[in-house]
Amino acid sequence: MNDDHTHVREFFGARAADWDSRFPDDGPAYAAAVTELALRAGDRVLDAGCGTGRALPPLRAAVGPSGVVLGADLTPAMLEAAVRAGRGRDGCLLLADVAALPLRPDSLDAVFAAGLIAHLPQPEANLRELARVVRPGGTLALFHPIGRAALAARQGRQITADDLRAEPNLRALLAGSGWRMTSYADEDARFLALAVREG
Repeated sequence: MNDDHTHVREFFGARAADWDSRFPDDGPAYAAAVTELALRAGDRVLDAGCGTGRALPPLRAAVGPSGVVLGADLTPAMLEAAVRAGRGRDGCLLLADVAALPLRPDSLDAVFAAGLIAHLPQPEANLRELARVVRPGGTLALFHPIGRAALAARQGRQITADDLRAEPNLRALLAGSGWRMTSYADEDARFLALAVREG
């Protein structure tokens, strides 16, 4: 396990038990973002970096009983919290690194990724791996339940020009990794960028 993985597991592992109670009001924002992903009954979707699985119930509702919902996370404690919260019933949980997913190419219709991009050690390569497992024309949602400015204020930092989630930076990053950005919203109440898999 490299240093990036060790840091991520330590950071999230220490916070897993009370993660949901720290952000109790995020549910509607997750549900709204899943709605914008425009999933259909029977679709196959991955929640990449699923954490405690807060997106799994709306993802399951969107794809229905005939669909496939996967939740992948690097931190065992987060997956354990998802199971304790009963969200393991909404999808299959995988202890997996999104940089090397145990999935066949073109096997998914969509990927939902909440708060993931800031934790990717190699964003372009890691987004390319997400593109590998999504069929051409499939979709990606990069989401956060608060916008960049609100998140920076919460973390006691300033937004800088090199912020990965700034629209021009993110658009170029996605284009270099097999995606085409189709919409971008950075508001106090949410951050949501949608992209389509090229090819």
